[in-house]
Amino acid sequence: MNKSKQIEKDYSAIILAAGKSERLGFPKLSLKYSDQYTFVEQIANEYNLFGCKEIIVVANQSGYNYIKNHNLKFPKNIHLVINEYPEWHRFYSLKIGVKALRESHSVIVHNVDNPFVNRRVLDDLLKNINTTDYVIPEYENRGGHPFLISKKIVNDIKFVEENQIHLKEFLNQYAKLKVPVQHEEVLVNINTMDEYRKYFGLT
Repeated sequence: MNKSKQIEKDYSAIILAAGKSERLGFPKLSLKYSDQYTFVEQIANEYNLFGCKEIIVVANQSGYNYIKNHNLKFPKNIHLVINEYPEWHRFYSLKIGVKALRESHSVIVHNVDNPFVNRRVLDDLLKNINTTDYVIPEYENRGGHPFLISKKIVNDIKFVEENQIHLKEFLNQYAKLKVPVQHEEVLVNINTMDEYRKYFGLT
């Protein structure tokens, strides 16, 4: 039995997809990962296969409209949440994503501008969550994504009244563990068409 099956149902995933995508000019979540899937579909389906109990997608109104208008293919355990204030940045997106969870447990936080989900990285994060408050992957001394937050942080976020906190500043109050990985894709952050072409071999 593989590790992801052993720890099935002990965690969920929140996909942060509410950014304005100003450099692209359209929602990042709509970028094509393949002929079959967009970025957000690919990420959500990978987390479903990995065994997440719930998958929350936090999108702005434009992204939400795209999802609804294009009949995207999602697993049954997906919940769509609209961030009506995308200018408030990632902490607020995470906050409303956490509040949408039906159950409190560890949560993998994934940015939609990185469509690559590596199960070995996820296993490495999850096997360390009981030793710290949150875990991030590190490739060649550079921190990457996704990151994993503990049940303690999930519960704390629910009761934070302030909305416009810098996410890194919020997490700095907690114990962090960096886990070295051999997968460079944890550093990917696709914000422009040039970056998209680079990773998908387009000319």
